Amino acid sequence: VRKGGTRALLEMLSLHPDIAAAESEVHFFDWEDHYRNGLQWYINQMPFSYPHQITVEKTPAYFTSPKVPERVYNMNQSMRLLLILRDPSERVLSDYTQVFYNHMQKHKPYPSIEQFLIKNGELNVDYKAINRSLYYIHMQNWLKYFPLDHIHIVDGDKLIKDPFPEIEKVERFLKLSPQINASNFYFNKTKGFYCLRDSGRERCLHESKGRAHPQVDTRLLEKLQEYFHEPNKKFFELVGRTFDWH
Repeated sequence: VRKGGTRALLEMLSLHPDIAAAESEVHFFDWEDHYRNGLQWYINQMPFSYPHQITVEKTPAYFTSPKVPERVYNMNQSMRLLLILRDPSERVLSDYTQVFYNHMQKHKPYPSIEQFLIKNGELNVDYKAINRSLYYIHMQNWLKYFPLDHIHIVDGDKLIKDPFPEIEKVERFLKLSPQINASNFYFNKTKGFYCLRDSGRERCLHESKGRAHPQVDTRLLEKLQEYFHEPNKKFFELVGRTFDWH
């Protein structure tokens, strides 16, 4: 999902020699003008890879776009899918934060988060960022086309706190030889999250990652968490697994 840790996951996966990852978000299956270009255009967006390598691309919008599951299925029914999620209310705040900073950089004013979250004294459930966090709705759409064992769910909250065990699970799911080690990760105290160490080279995620969220009134935050309680339960039932969300 958007703001779920997709870039971090891709960077970590790229540590594996058998992974070739597309640099940017391709938006093939969700943007009509891209999709009209056809499959050869999509292939041309991919990095060169050897026959033994797996090619990966990430576009968070795929998860929430209704047309995408069928399009992916029509291209390749045996596609293996990675879905990274995090606490839905945290994701909403992160979503807002990204758009807020994008406006700030262009010196454009942007409303406070309260103005998006509240409408006529109630929680504004039409706010797009809230809809993106209703995971069960989007997941149902994917499960119409792909069995659950083709979709591996990465816990985005755990990936940030302790990346190695989560990446090990991804390696197993993709049937990759275990090549990524705990020594590939080190905690950067300045940034407050894990960075990567690859054959002596150290790299951290861009400074746009891990930004502080806006201060939100506690009652409003509780309202948001309460709202997600039922949808989360539905999602847990759908995937047969629970997550440590508020």
